Amino acid sequence: MADAERRESIDRMMVGERLRRLFSYTRPYSWRLVIALLCLFAGSALGLIYPYYFGQLSNAAFTGLAEGQAEAALAAVSTNTSVLVVVFFAQSVFVFFRHYLMTWLGERVVADIRVAVFAHLSRMSQGFFHNTRTGELLSRLGDDVTRLQNTVGQDLSIALRNAVTLVGGIVILLVQNPFLTGVMLLVVPALVLAAGFWSRIIRTLSREAQDALARANGGLQESLGAIETVQAFTREDFEVGRFRSAIDVTFGLFVRRALARSWFAAVASFLAFSAIAGIFWLGGNMVINKEIEPGALISFLLYTMMVAGAVGALSELFSGLQSTLGATARIFEILDTPRDIDDPARPIAAPMIAGEIALRGVAFSYGDREIPVLTDINLEIHAGEVCALVGPSGSGKTTLGRLILRFWDPSAGAVTLDGHDLRDYRLEDLRGASALVSQDPVLFSGSIRENIRYGRLDAGEEEIVAAARAANADGFIREFPEGYATLVGERGVKLSGGQRQRISIARAILRDPKILLLDEATSALDGESEHLVQEALEKLQRGRTTVVIAHRLSTIRDADRIVVLDHGKIVEEGSHDALIARRGTYARLVARQAALAADVID
Repeated sequence: MADAERRESIDRMMVGERLRRLFSYTRPYSWRLVIALLCLFAGSALGLIYPYYFGQLSNAAFTGLAEGQAEAALAAVSTNTSVLVVVFFAQSVFVFFRHYLMTWLGERVVADIRVAVFAHLSRMSQGFFHNTRTGELLSRLGDDVTRLQNTVGQDLSIALRNAVTLVGGIVILLVQNPFLTGVMLLVVPALVLAAGFWSRIIRTLSREAQDALARANGGLQESLGAIETVQAFTREDFEVGRFRSAIDVTFGLFVRRALARSWFAAVASFLAFSAIAGIFWLGGNMVINKEIEPGALISFLLYTMMVAGAVGALSELFSGLQSTLGATARIFEILDTPRDIDDPARPIAAPMIAGEIALRGVAFSYGDREIPVLTDINLEIHAGEVCALVGPSGSGKTTLGRLILRFWDPSAGAVTLDGHDLRDYRLEDLRGASALVSQDPVLFSGSIRENIRYGRLDAGEEEIVAAARAANADGFIREFPEGYATLVGERGVKLSGGQRQRISIARAILRDPKILLLDEATSALDGESEHLVQEALEKLQRGRTTVVIAHRLSTIRDADRIVVLDHGKIVEEGSHDALIARRGTYARLVARQAALAADVID
């Protein structure tokens, strides 16, 4: 299903269906929810007692004044007051447990949804992240999920409490005086029509505002991620202006939403309290005509105000609910996005991977491009062999390497491992037997120890140190005052390029992969760092199937086989000496690099 169709399907989802899906996250904690609801209903039911006893207090006071029965009236007042104090205390106990449990549920559900969204995102294909900015995803994990927290933790409790008050109050009013109750309920059809009209407007504006905020956050994250480039080109003011423009658009949409919510709240409040004014006028006439007692009118008015207050609170929650529905649509849109690259229904059971790789008739093009990146690739890489992929920029080297790790699936043909199509393996089994060392290795903002251990989480200290030694990294690590506990900063910014590269090689050594992919692992290094890294890579390659994507051709002279790509096709294949003797594409690439190196020396 296309993104637009999926979004339209979610937008059409009924309000009740969306809320059921949202509250399905409370199932693991159903006993807490049940207790909270019991406390809520008990507290709300006790709240319905107030007006009755206030009416009794009024009757007792008026009777004492009118008939001179002060002593009896005082006793009645004391009794009713004592009952009210007991009711207040009992209600406060229920309020405490209801508030605590519902707040706990809201926080827990939000935490679970955040984890569920991240778990889904972490398994999405590379194509998804190519088409979606990270900042937008962070906005959904932050702002949108937080909106759901209010719905589960607070709005549900408030809505149910007011619903109980509304229903219970109307029932009591009908028992007390059906005529006055009927007059009060005349405003209900108008409220329903207003709610239906404004809900569509508010929900649409909420969705647009949240989308605009996500786009603004996406631009912000992109600018901060490239802050060095921004400052190098003195584009700080430009980026601030661009962010301000995006925020102004967002602000305008939120203001329009606030205006719509304010109109709805005002209309609902006017209708509800106009009904109270009408009841007060009619009831006052009935007291004057001695059709009802003063206490009965006071009790009725208090119940009417409770009902009106419940209607007002529910109308405000209803308008706020439209924002939540916009947020749920965006969250569910992520969770409902299918994975392009996923495990097969019946994967190969616990494979012992040897590392024999074959590409048969492989073609590939990115979804948003018509020009193919790879065309009719046929290649066999034997277990334990070092195979280098070389060619001009844009020839398809990196794409071919990504197909071997199944970051993408070929548009045609198949990539096989040990005779089985990669699509027959569980991704965990396939990638668990592989390791990637890239030109710009990514380190996490923890310690050096934690970054090396990322290759195998159960590794002990001795194994970590051994991997670092094999990667020629132990020496410089021990020169730091904190040693292996040294923090590397975000993406390893506190280390040099060669140091980051050797840490990533140590991580790959610790993983002990059967398949190793080296993506231009030394192209950005100086001569001294390249020597140390190249030495570490040679140790890492021993006994493994290694695919080397090479930019510096001098680093792959000793490869078992060199495959030359040009415009997405294999044009040459063989050893370094054989390809030089052929005087083809590879020989020209070597000659060009040699000439450039000579120019630099001169």
